[in-house]
Amino acid sequence: MKNYELTYLISPDFDEEEIKSLQEKINSSIKEEGGILKETSLINKINLPRPIKNFNQVRLSTLNFQLEAGKIGALEKKLKAESSVLRFLIFSKTLPKKLPEIAVKGPKKVFEPKEKKVELKEIEKKLEEILEET
Repeated sequence: MKNYELTYLISPDFDEEEIKSLQEKINSSIKEEGGILKETSLINKINLPRPIKNFNQVRLSTLNFQLEAGKIGALEKKLKAESSVLRFLIFSKTLPKKLPEIAVKGPKKVFEPKEKKVELKEIEKKLEEILEET
């Protein structure tokens, strides 16, 4: 079984009872497909930058669950048939089996200028030259 996350948007016009019944319906759809619910977030109201089906504000909910990969298609069909779900997104939360190895290089050498000693007489001579030019 793979770990998945489902995020969905619903109409802000729903009251608390309708929201709870919709959540239960989605949860039961996952359980019917043999899934295991892990975590459910609270429904939050969010403002949209662009309206979706004439709604500028929607309710957003996130649900984490485990399900066999072949049964995701059936769950998506059930969510598409649900008219109260405006949009949804299901994505896998598993990591690749093997991460690519990254070559670790040693610290970069910092350029350190060699100290060049300049005698005071040379500095005075340069200053005199500069002052004479002006």
